[in-house]
Amino acid sequence: MFARVLVANRGEIALRVLRACKDLQIATVAVYSEADRDAPWLALADDAHLLGPAAPAESYLAIERVLKVAADAGADAIHPGYGFLSENADFARAVSDAGLGWVGPPSEAIVAMGDKLSARAHAQAAGCPLVPGTMEPTDDPEVVAAFADEYGFPVVIKAAYGGGGRGLKVVRAPGELAEALAAAQREAVASFGRGEVYVERYLTRPRHIEIQVLADTHGGVVHLGERDCSTQRRHQKLIEEAPAPGLDPDVRAAMGDAAVRVSREVGYTGAGTCEFLYEDGGFFFLEMNTRLQVEHPVTELVSGVDLVHWQLRIAAGERLPFTQDEVVLRGHAIEARVNAEDCGRGFAPTPGRITRWRPPSGPGVRVDAGAAEGWAIPRDYDSMIAKVIAYGADRDEARGKLARALEEFVIEGVPTTIDFHRLAVAHPDFVAGRVSTVSVEREWDLSELPAAEPAEPGSGPVEPTRTLTVEVGGKRLEVALFEPDAAPARGAKRERRGGGRASGGGPATENLVAPMQGTIVKTALDEGANVAAGELVLVLEAMKMENHINAHRDGVVTALHVAAGDVVNAGDALATISSEGDGDGDPLGRDEDVDR
Repeated sequence: MFARVLVANRGEIALRVLRACKDLQIATVAVYSEADRDAPWLALADDAHLLGPAAPAESYLAIERVLKVAADAGADAIHPGYGFLSENADFARAVSDAGLGWVGPPSEAIVAMGDKLSARAHAQAAGCPLVPGTMEPTDDPEVVAAFADEYGFPVVIKAAYGGGGRGLKVVRAPGELAEALAAAQREAVASFGRGEVYVERYLTRPRHIEIQVLADTHGGVVHLGERDCSTQRRHQKLIEEAPAPGLDPDVRAAMGDAAVRVSREVGYTGAGTCEFLYEDGGFFFLEMNTRLQVEHPVTELVSGVDLVHWQLRIAAGERLPFTQDEVVLRGHAIEARVNAEDCGRGFAPTPGRITRWRPPSGPGVRVDAGAAEGWAIPRDYDSMIAKVIAYGADRDEARGKLARALEEFVIEGVPTTIDFHRLAVAHPDFVAGRVSTVSVEREWDLSELPAAEPAEPGSGPVEPTRTLTVEVGGKRLEVALFEPDAAPARGAKRERRGGGRASGGGPATENLVAPMQGTIVKTALDEGANVAAGELVLVLEAMKMENHINAHRDGVVTALHVAAGDVVNAGDALATISSEGDGDGDPLGRDEDVDR
């Protein structure tokens, strides 16, 4: 077994891996960016090292910096968590070339499945059914148009490298093609560093079912059952559960067999997930995630297998001690992702300081979190801050425990998705187990979800208040001190079931303001342009998501206060729209319907 593991990630997954290492009596090294210098998970590590600035490309995505820290800290293996470099074949190869253990699949398997088009080819070779789609990447709207002519609208444009809903756009009409293609490429580059995309037929009301696989380096490959991840928004999962409710046993067995065949086809080792779309009794291979999944806890609870322990053991050369016939699944588990998002404004990401944190507990409740009271959530990373997972003897018991846990969970200072989850677990569709990937954004009434109070204009990141010079072990160091803001935290909630959707500027004011911190990706209108309420004015990227900022009123754009590349804070004026009339448009436009 490894002696010292560097965890090349942040947040709740960094904490999850650090704990697994402690269980196995492995020393740990954490890394962090300047934005995470006071992060709560760092305290669990035996050693913690600064990588660089907040920007991921200069910290968590900086391969040479991560490898230098590993060498300086004496690590003999690296666990990448999920996201960031976890599915980067160059990083996996560089770790191995440096003589370190890589807690993940071979770089060749990452290459084979990291490119979704290559993954489709391997799935086809393994005898898995595929959704009709292109087999080559493109940046040409004419290629998308030709595919749509053959198969009909809607179609979906997807990033060839990556997942999690990034770089994915649904196109329902010819006039949307060019902008959707450009937006998908922008998101793909921002999230994965590559802009290649491909096109698939869009299934109208599928379920998203995935199979957890585990493979050792001695030829042992098993699957640990399936998860249903159909409760989504913006192509990203909100609730996951195991097993999938109401799934035909023959379909379940066929999916599991297909996942094992694909894993063998690419020489996979470690923990991985094959994702499928299921509709009208048929299933289609979607992609393989060559890493641990966010929703791995539900599989751990029903299988009794600690997936992070086995990632480490497999990487160290151990054999799986059980065969497929010996895998036994018991009970039911449901996970709700807690994101720092304003549900009342279309799930807008909302970084800020947590002023109160009281997680739930009790029988059958597990909380995986990378947050704590007093911590300021950075705007530079994904919006997920915690996961609450409930386990019961059956689905009704698990759902009841999750409902209780969500009522207990108290987070103040930033809006979160907890309000959505309270609504979701009681929704008739969820109770009956008939949720599809389009349910949340196209079928459910979310109008009662509360909107957060508007942020104070100009509220931004905390700056150091003073710097001290200290000596540690005879070494001179300068220490920057950070003190919490005295002003009330941004994003405090209104009554949980009260209020409607707030407007980023409101019809009574001329200024269209930023509903969150972020970076301007593009402006859609010029000064002097006529605009209608609800029409796109600009695109704002925040916490790895593009958000359409729409006009809050009819009128004329008399001033644009920002340009592409500008960084803005919540409450900053983005544009001035002058008019005598009022509009009722939502300034934060929702993305297209979820895919799958």
